[in-house]
Amino acid sequence: MSATRDIRDRDDLDVLLRRFYGAAFADPLIGPFFTEIAGTDLEVHLPRITDFWERALFRTAGYGRDAFAPHAALHTARPLTAAHFGRWTQLWRATVDGLHTGPRAERAKAQGERIALAMLRRLAGPGADTAGTGGGFVPLAALRLRSAA
Repeated sequence: MSATRDIRDRDDLDVLLRRFYGAAFADPLIGPFFTEIAGTDLEVHLPRITDFWERALFRTAGYGRDAFAPHAALHTARPLTAAHFGRWTQLWRATVDGLHTGPRAERAKAQGERIALAMLRRLAGPGADTAGTGGGFVPLAALRLRSAA
């Protein structure tokens, strides 16, 4: 599938999220958080995360979970750093770009970056390395977590 149209519905999100998590689970930097630490079962996780993105992009699904709590638990088991959130953002953007173009696709990428930055700041505190200086986040494709304006 080439990136020729925008994200239209939950089915598009399902395809997008399956492709993203396939890449994330296999990634040597962030994959262990999903596979070893959290022991994520994609078939259990997928409906929940699809609800999250459906709500974020379409305002249609009911997502009433605490998205921060699982990340806090992971951070307690093994600290999540700017490098981890940077890689997540890179994989998310690449997956969206590989499948979709349009306003919702752009919103999905921007929202993903905002979420990653907010999670990093909340987990690591106000002194978090959100710009990637000091050996934290190293961009793979000249992508950086931008600090909020």
